[in-house]
Amino acid sequence: MDENLGQMKLSPPEGDEQPLTAEEIDELMPQIPEWDIPQEGGIDKLRRTFTFGNFAQALDFTNRVGEIAEQHRHHPIITLTWGRATVTWYTHSIGGLHENDLIMAAKTDESYASE
Repeated sequence: MDENLGQMKLSPPEGDEQPLTAEEIDELMPQIPEWDIPQEGGIDKLRRTFTFGNFAQALDFTNRVGEIAEQHRHHPIITLTWGRATVTWYTHSIGGLHENDLIMAAKTDESYASE
């Protein structure tokens, strides 16, 4: 894929859409190399923990990710602790990863890079 994930627009999943295949994920992952793909309850998810110097910086980042999520109407799971924010993306409606999740992971990385 030639297009930068962070510049792509989200598309709503179709009703009969399937999660991305392992091959499709492998093609896109080089653009978001610091993300892991844990499987929970048989569902692939994207997860990355971001580190900060204190709680306030982690909270500020969490709020920025929340603003991005609201703009795109696609929301992550965020766990906030002192100096860390863990962000998890997946698409509930298809029970796995959609291209939107990888796009949002790239947008999350961009927000962190602007720290």
